[in-house]
Amino acid sequence: MDRISGRFARVKPRRHVRQLALGLLSDLPRKNCWTIAEWAGETTPDGMQHLLGRAKWDADQVRDDVREYVVEHLRDDQAVLVVDETGDVKKGTCTVGVQRQYTGTAGRIENAQVAVYLVYAGRRGHAAVDRELYVPRSWTTDPDRCRAAGLGEEAGFATKPDLATRMITRFLGAGHHASWVAGDEVYGDNPTLRAALEERGTGYVLAVACSHEVTTRAGKFRADTLVKKLPKRAWQKLSAGAGAKGHRFYDWAAIDLPDPATGSRQLLIRRNRTTEELAYYRCYSPAPVPLATLVRVAGSRWRVEETFQSGKGLAGLDEHQVRRYASWSRWVTLAMLAHAFLAVVHADEHARHPAPDALVPLTCNEIQRLFITVVIRPVHDTPHRLSWSHWRRRHQARSQASHYRRQAAQA
Repeated sequence: MDRISGRFARVKPRRHVRQLALGLLSDLPRKNCWTIAEWAGETTPDGMQHLLGRAKWDADQVRDDVREYVVEHLRDDQAVLVVDETGDVKKGTCTVGVQRQYTGTAGRIENAQVAVYLVYAGRRGHAAVDRELYVPRSWTTDPDRCRAAGLGEEAGFATKPDLATRMITRFLGAGHHASWVAGDEVYGDNPTLRAALEERGTGYVLAVACSHEVTTRAGKFRADTLVKKLPKRAWQKLSAGAGAKGHRFYDWAAIDLPDPATGSRQLLIRRNRTTEELAYYRCYSPAPVPLATLVRVAGSRWRVEETFQSGKGLAGLDEHQVRRYASWSRWVTLAMLAHAFLAVVHADEHARHPAPDALVPLTCNEIQRLFITVVIRPVHDTPHRLSWSHWRRRHQARSQASHYRRQAAQA
């Protein structure tokens, strides 16, 4: 909190941001301004809501502080920047960026809000260092709707690869180093993103569709056609990294792709050893690298899923109940900070206090439990609980009366 306190000019916002960050790390079953304010001992949620909606502070500056914090503590010369999007299912049409669209969170098309995140993944740990909200064309072509949600009138449409390029450029432009970028098919199938990374000399291992076409010395082929021409000796059994149940072993093969430009380019193919399901990756590196290096980078992509899972499960990344863009950016930035704290403590504990053989190493889940139980668990008396019950019922009564009045007026 000392790291970001200078971003808040007044004492009250500093106190509220600390309470909100601690509330995001709490064991509350549902985290929003109401529940966190009650948990923190506030009499109403007004202070928390003011912090997210109207207080004067720059969420992008705090985002930069989070990035510096993560890189300082998780620094790795072979770190991988992983880009991916995640969706939050929402109701209604007023929440910024919401529309019916596919989200992997639900596994289908839902009314959802989608954001793209950049995750710094090294050997010591991983955490999100940047975020961009995906604003669909249905929003950018409606200036009044954008204005109502707090988006600037100059807000234009940007694809998810465009947002990824923006975040990677911001990370590297801040003076940080990352040897590799990884991502799924949304990003691998985008030639503009690949060209931007090659221009910077940044290596990548990006997934592509089976229909993706590549040019070899024998001609131009679809990826799924080219794999049929590989001899058996081309495949090697390698681990894509350790998982919860041990190493993830697959069969791997790489095909060189000639290109007059500098650098080394390959099509990397992964084959499941049980189901024989195939996955394809476009790869680039400024200089030739071993197959094992490409496999390691490809395996790093799963770190982003772990970040989403722990960020949502432990730090309330997806539990915001806000409609305007400024409030969204502030909530997710503070959730990123809360999760980064857990990731850093996790890395430091593993380095300084290795677990004995009889115990598994401390996890972020266990660190959160210990932190809340031992350090900051608040204790509130009965009058405080009853006061909040009275406040909630009064607020709900006003909302119910407002709905009925609106319905009567429409009738």
